Amino acid sequence: MQDFDFKYAVNDTYMAVRYYGDEADVVIPDTWYGKPVSVLGEDLFKGHAEIRSIKIPASVTHIMGFAFDGCTSLQELILPAGLYSILPYAFVRCGVRQITLPAGVTQIPPYAFYQCARLEQIEIRAEKIRIYGHAFDGCEQLKQVPVSTE
Repeated sequence: MQDFDFKYAVNDTYMAVRYYGDEADVVIPDTWYGKPVSVLGEDLFKGHAEIRSIKIPASVTHIMGFAFDGCTSLQELILPAGLYSILPYAFVRCGVRQITLPAGVTQIPPYAFYQCARLEQIEIRAEKIRIYGHAFDGCEQLKQVPVSTE
């Protein structure tokens, strides 16, 4: 079962605010009442340790704090190319091993990947990026973060 709650966001779009499912592979709907889903809300998947993969629609531009908190089994997460905003703690205690940040993401906020103990690799597509303190605290497997030295 996959069931979501949505609320109106901005610019005639919707925010996914709650997930009630119990499946390992989750697909977030592209639209709600014919309008695009542009935001993944705070605590959206919090504590859903059963989730292995999440398909995020191309229309998503923002990921709020704690959206993937405690998704310890999460292995596959492909962020959409149009994403440009990630809030602090968005991926806290998440099980993802590798992640690619699209070019529109130009900053990694504090604690964005806090305690992602399995995170081994991050690819950054932005030409310039600002990485705030503690963004990768507790990422024991992450050996390096590729950044430009310009």
